Amino acid sequence: MDVMYRIMWKYIALLFVFSLFFGCKKDNKMFSAPYEEGLPPLDIEINPTDKMQPESGKTGTETTMRIKGLDKYKDKAVIRFNGEKADVIELTADHVKLKVPPYASTGVLSVTIDDIVFFGPQFTVLGNVAIDATFQVGVGTNNFVSDVLYLEDGKMIFTGAFTNYNNKGSIRPINRLVRTFADGTYDASFRIGTGANNSLNSILKFGNFYYLAGSFSGYGQRNADISNLTRISMTGAIDTMGIKPFRRPGQSDTLKYYPAFNGGFDGNVGNIYESDGKILATGNFRYYIHRTYGKPNKLETRDTVILDSTEIRHVARLNTDGSLDKSFRFGSDGKPFVGGNGNVATVYHAIGPLKGKILVYGGFNRFDGESKGYIARLNENGTLDATFNPGAQGADYNISSVTYNSVTNKYLVVGSFTKYNGSTAVKVALLNANGTLDPSFQAKIFEGGNPSYGLQLNDGLIVLAGDFVRYNNIARNGFMILNANGELNAAYNTSGYFSGYINKAVETKTEDGKRALLLMGSFDRFNNEEVRNLIRIKLEQ
Repeated sequence: MDVMYRIMWKYIALLFVFSLFFGCKKDNKMFSAPYEEGLPPLDIEINPTDKMQPESGKTGTETTMRIKGLDKYKDKAVIRFNGEKADVIELTADHVKLKVPPYASTGVLSVTIDDIVFFGPQFTVLGNVAIDATFQVGVGTNNFVSDVLYLEDGKMIFTGAFTNYNNKGSIRPINRLVRTFADGTYDASFRIGTGANNSLNSILKFGNFYYLAGSFSGYGQRNADISNLTRISMTGAIDTMGIKPFRRPGQSDTLKYYPAFNGGFDGNVGNIYESDGKILATGNFRYYIHRTYGKPNKLETRDTVILDSTEIRHVARLNTDGSLDKSFRFGSDGKPFVGGNGNVATVYHAIGPLKGKILVYGGFNRFDGESKGYIARLNENGTLDATFNPGAQGADYNISSVTYNSVTNKYLVVGSFTKYNGSTAVKVALLNANGTLDPSFQAKIFEGGNPSYGLQLNDGLIVLAGDFVRYNNIARNGFMILNANGELNAAYNTSGYFSGYINKAVETKTEDGKRALLLMGSFDRFNNEEVRNLIRIKLEQ
């Protein structure tokens, strides 16, 4: 709830600023003057719709802002570029010349005199991060994006909670699943029908099918008999099987059709992976669910769907037909492993020396009956991995995000913790592959909010997103890129306001081969520009 309140107040503040800048006169009457009632107004004139001269440039650029009367308060006035104090080069009765300070970012200028704040024009700080205009998602999606699957022909499939993609679903909804070309344009040849009836978290291509996981009970023409996991064909239609019903005299023997993948779970499935030729499912479920078709139960005289359940928490493996693989995470006594005592999320190692291992993290302090500090790792057979060593304590509080980079062989861990195995690690930690803390990275102080997602890039740079407003006493509004030691990278931190959260980021390329990041989540602004949940940003060298 604390995160939601912080986000709410940031939205209110943003709306206030935009109303001052761009609202009509009628709207502006809703706001009082920016000083205490009863004090005489300062005789300063500044027009937020004016343009800076020039209106964009790199740090160190000199630019001029028109403002009348500021010379009378030159000993008190503090001018900031989106929160960072500017160097005043020249101040006259009608303008001020400024130098764009280090670590300035795109946003509005502000003038503070004592406790009175005036807002000026916007200045665009040029740097190494910008929205990639070659990725043509248009207005994006109308709800969050959770995952992406890259296809061999360059196309992509996105999952989430959306029902519209770039206004292509205005008449017929595009429910939680969309395929695009490499440049982000909509691929209408992917025929999903009515799609999923609730959110999709993860997609996996395995064999000649796509497997879908999330929190849904129906897909396409099958509006029942799905428990958060199903299988569809390459064309987008659900894979079905015909079942001859139980027949009493006089009853129809017409085939009935059900999902061919007969397996699922009673709770949200967060991720699915291919593991040893089978389907590995992870999430916050307690029971595996299987259905029996075409047979009556003891009280029925007609065929019905009979549900069977088997307890298996958080991590399970299924055969390709949906049946439960009881050789995985079941003891020799036939009993399932107990899983975590809180929410669980996962990272799966599909390649490299850790292949087949599963990192588990989240809101638990016990896993499979052993004391664990919100993080642990499993072997390929599902048992606890003793070679992963977070120490006796691990993190001292919840972990919200973990990503792994196979090039650097490091985990980036983000959460509400302040220590890791007894050492100071405030909200962000970099771990070695064996679970020990990498002391070369040290996060600085976050103000105004917290990070919620992080990713280390192949060159060691670290991307963080959240609802923070300052980092190490430097204004960074929700998004930043750090050096491998935890210091802000000046060239990559000129982007302005970011609003929302990121579910997933993928290091990729632009259409013209430049380095880029694909960002998915629930966000509506990046670099002060309106966006909707899915963008690609360029990372210039």
